[in-house]
Amino acid sequence: MKPFSIIVPTFREAAKIEAHLRTLQTLRSQAEILVVDGGSDDDTAKLARPWADRVMTAPRGRGGQLNAGARAARGEALLFLHADTRLPDGALNEIHRALADNRRWGRFDVALDGRAPLLRLVAAMMNLRSRLTGIATGDQAIFVTQEAFGRVGGLPVQPLMEDIELCRRLKNLGPPACLKAKVVTSARRWEQFGVIRTILLMWWLRLRYFLGTDPNRLARLYREGRFG
Repeated sequence: MKPFSIIVPTFREAAKIEAHLRTLQTLRSQAEILVVDGGSDDDTAKLARPWADRVMTAPRGRGGQLNAGARAARGEALLFLHADTRLPDGALNEIHRALADNRRWGRFDVALDGRAPLLRLVAAMMNLRSRLTGIATGDQAIFVTQEAFGRVGGLPVQPLMEDIELCRRLKNLGPPACLKAKVVTSARRWEQFGVIRTILLMWWLRLRYFLGTDPNRLARLYREGRFG
């Protein structure tokens, strides 16, 4: 049994899945790599197979896909990694030290890969907010022990904010390890709708979620990039 299971949810990632999984190959002495595809109609699953220990299919939706990966995982700790997010050097050693220090879950700081100077401020605010609230997003490469993940019942199967809800559950078991090492994630959403608009939209959606709005409605607004 390897210490870690890296679980990568995918959907229509044929253009970049090989490059992403190549970056993980040096970690395979410490971790198994599980790709959970959400029924892509391109070659995502085929292209992933040579680079992963296992490629699975699950109904589309990050919560359900990650739960399926967690059920198949044999590592003592799970690392949920988006297909557009790159780990820093020494990431698994950082996680090992955090979990050895009596933490049960955590996340990394994040940097956005876009060129707009304002994106650096956005990333800094994301990291600060996460430290203050104990809530992380999936872009921050959330990690958790198998035991803790099982105790909170895994991720909720909902179309948006599943990462927020997981963190809310895990906070009941203890605070997160907030690692200063930075994962680098895609800024394509910020660039698509504009940095300021995306900031306002995400805060609006998060407020609506905490006030009890149906995640299905919020997911539609998120996809369309609009307030409602």
